[in-house]
Amino acid sequence: MPGRTSASPRSVLAGEASAEAALAAPATAVTEPPARPERAVQERFPVAGDERAAAFFDLDNTVMQGAALFHFGRGLYKRHFFSKRDLVRFAWQQTWFRLAGLEDPGHMQDARDSALSIVKGHRVEELMSIGEEIYDEYMAGKIWPGTRALAQAHLDAGQRVWLVTAAPVETATIIARRLGLTGALGTVAESVGGVYTGRLVGEPLHGPAKAEAVKALAAAQDLDLSRCAAYSDSANDIPMLSLVGHPYAINPDAALRKYAREHDWRLRDYRTGRKAARIGLPAAAGVGAVAGGAAAAAALHRRRR
Repeated sequence: MPGRTSASPRSVLAGEASAEAALAAPATAVTEPPARPERAVQERFPVAGDERAAAFFDLDNTVMQGAALFHFGRGLYKRHFFSKRDLVRFAWQQTWFRLAGLEDPGHMQDARDSALSIVKGHRVEELMSIGEEIYDEYMAGKIWPGTRALAQAHLDAGQRVWLVTAAPVETATIIARRLGLTGALGTVAESVGGVYTGRLVGEPLHGPAKAEAVKALAAAQDLDLSRCAAYSDSANDIPMLSLVGHPYAINPDAALRKYAREHDWRLRDYRTGRKAARIGLPAAAGVGAVAGGAAAAAALHRRRR
């Protein structure tokens, strides 16, 4: 059953690393005006003022149209981080994931290795600075107003709101900060002395790893998951959605729509007249290794010494 998929040790490690990174670098600055929720929407949320409740939002096709890492890759290509030959290879990998509709381990590994090779040797602060620019260039106009309003309603109710994504934790934190959210859980890549090594801490924050990250963060912040909400477009996130007492399917794929109806979960669709860009999470998980989690990697390394 998708909601009960067991987590591997690497998924647990990825989740713990992501939670540590999120707590080490919370998003605090708000640079854009918040969306205002409709009253009818606000009334559906968990109890206002509940300090043990929080909301967890998937990013790609839930908060943002398309994949954040596709936009991030466009920005890196513009800045000559990789060649046209690399671009063709990435495009082929994306096409494969979209047409095959499955998570082939070999193709996932190829995508992951390609992304890691691009940033190996680059400084974390360099990618953070570039990420700010790329958000303004490619991402700011891709935010779904409806989902943003849902997140704002949780904030207005006094609850913490976290992004949970296979995107790099630094990139995800930039997006969370720009939207005025609490912070972000994302894929953590290893760095030494502020320089990326080309290795991940655990694995991409995808599927069961997302659920592990939410559990780790909930334990650290004394959250009651039965009073929390979670939002996603993908059946891959059923493990995360199944953790909380208030799961929502947002712009759902066919598998999640079916599962949500069978389990009486709420559904919302903000797409108008067309399907949102369906860029497979396996590809996002692969490129999710592009940046990530210097603070978490260092903390985990010290803890395991």
